[in-house]
Amino acid sequence: MPFAKFVFQPGINKEGTNYSNEGGWFDADKVRFRKGRPERIGGWEKNTSSSFLGTCRKIHNYSDVQSNNYSILGTHLKLYAKLGTAINDITPLRLTTSAGDVTFAASNGSSTITVTDTSHGAKKNDFVTFSGASSLGGNITAAVLNQEYQIDTIVNANSFTIEAKDTSDATVTANSSDSGNGGSSVVGAYQLNVGLDVYLPGTGWGVDTWGSGGFGSTSDVDYLNQLRLWSIDNFGDDTIACPRGGPLYYWDESSGVSTRAVLASSLAGASDVPTSNLQIMMSDVDRHVISFGCNPIGSSTIDPMLVRFSTSESAVDWTPSATNSAGGVQLSTGSKIIGALQTRQEILIWTDVGLVSMRFVGSPFIFSFNEVATGMSAVSPNSMASAGGAVYFMDNGGFYVYTGAVQKLPCSVLDHIFSDFNYTQSYKVFAAAIPTHNEIMWFYPSSTSSEIDRYVIYNYLEKSWSIGTTTDGFTRTAWNPAYILDNPLAAGKLDTTQNNYLYNHEVGHSADGSDFTAFIESADFDLDPDGERFMFISKLIPDLQYRGSSDTGNTVSMIIKGRNFPLESLSTLQTISVTPNSTFTNTRARARQSAIRVENTGSNFGWRLGDIRLELRQDGKR
Repeated sequence: MPFAKFVFQPGINKEGTNYSNEGGWFDADKVRFRKGRPERIGGWEKNTSSSFLGTCRKIHNYSDVQSNNYSILGTHLKLYAKLGTAINDITPLRLTTSAGDVTFAASNGSSTITVTDTSHGAKKNDFVTFSGASSLGGNITAAVLNQEYQIDTIVNANSFTIEAKDTSDATVTANSSDSGNGGSSVVGAYQLNVGLDVYLPGTGWGVDTWGSGGFGSTSDVDYLNQLRLWSIDNFGDDTIACPRGGPLYYWDESSGVSTRAVLASSLAGASDVPTSNLQIMMSDVDRHVISFGCNPIGSSTIDPMLVRFSTSESAVDWTPSATNSAGGVQLSTGSKIIGALQTRQEILIWTDVGLVSMRFVGSPFIFSFNEVATGMSAVSPNSMASAGGAVYFMDNGGFYVYTGAVQKLPCSVLDHIFSDFNYTQSYKVFAAAIPTHNEIMWFYPSSTSSEIDRYVIYNYLEKSWSIGTTTDGFTRTAWNPAYILDNPLAAGKLDTTQNNYLYNHEVGHSADGSDFTAFIESADFDLDPDGERFMFISKLIPDLQYRGSSDTGNTVSMIIKGRNFPLESLSTLQTISVTPNSTFTNTRARARQSAIRVENTGSNFGWRLGDIRLELRQDGKR
């Protein structure tokens, strides 16, 4: 009986049915294509044992003049600066009270402390640090009070509650002696109000711009009622950062990682710094700080189509004059700016209806703005990435590439993605560049998930697609490519408040020391052109390249599946364990249609698939 070599087309194709995609791959998870061959993706490990609070939606890496590598993280709860292995809290302060404005009240047998501070302006889950407090007289000591707390409940505009804890974070219960109020020297330092970890849409009539979105579609209630997204950039050795819809903050690196970011408007020389910004950026060559969607000078109301820029070499002087280069332009195409991305020669701006190119041209205009394309947009402020001399982005129904002009990318998994997509949480989508593998990944939430749970990979050199899920600890919420660091750096999410970590990717073959499952499965194939006859598979010759370990105990499962009709469920006919020393396996698999699944769960090796050979013969029509 002759052997048949099975050479499947590169990439996953789910645009047709399984049966109609004969000769291709139909499904995968944690598998990429390289030179047309499927292989297990690289592993990941914690970048540092330090965790951070909140869901990180932005990572910005840069190196200062002394070659210190900083990673600035923006979460829905905090702003952090990572230096070395330490993740340092640099969250700006919203308010610092005068001594004596804050008082405490405890109840015997309860760990709940009521804090009174007139017009505190705090929200549930906000962080506040108390200092100068004295003991309440019993278990609630000065050490218990004088530390950072996360607010449990808001009682009213003048009071809120916290849960008393000691310095090891253990709950402390008040006793009958805790009758004091903390004294007259208590100071409360309130951090920036926390943001949302979920996008809250509005559905009311007239909520958004007339004519925007489909009939009955959800719309933004306001710019501050959105998912907490940060835009972060470095201004030389320092950092500029902005929560979407909020003000511009500045962190002075020379003051050290123990200091917090401050309002840019509070710095010396500050003039007309925007108070509300959808996104900020530092332009590389001309060194302007740019705000995309902000309040005009003299107004506190955000204009979502206004682009303003500071004078060159200043992050705080935004007042246009004859002697500086500060200015602004209102874009004319669209109703709001979605996001912007800096490339080598220009800044690209996505509005809700198109793409605009922004270029530095010098005096008197400073920047030129040119409409590049309309009829498409970006699905989120972070859904675009630059790699391989081009810019790739995702909109609400497809994928595009910009190389001076916009082209839609043919996509063999398009329906698979957008027929099962949570549009309400689309602002969580982000693009991740992996230049070493010529790939762009998009992480997105499926229709049944409020958080990112799937991804799609595009190999821009080979024009192939792959798909997968975020199982086995692969949930990611932000990504920074390996331009400064040795490996891509990504933010993981284990829960909504704590124990979230940074991960190095393309490291080893494990999920931070644990196993993870990778598989690829072919579309159905049959024996004759019309699929009339059954086939009998009597032998399989594997072709695998093992990576990372030559241990003869390393196994990859090759699973022969079959069915008799396209709408039947595939059944497992035989599972073959393939090791580095495997030659061939005798099989007894019979079906009218068959498929091959290659799968392994492990942590010590990777694999790359070659050409599978099967010994086949006809086996009748019944």
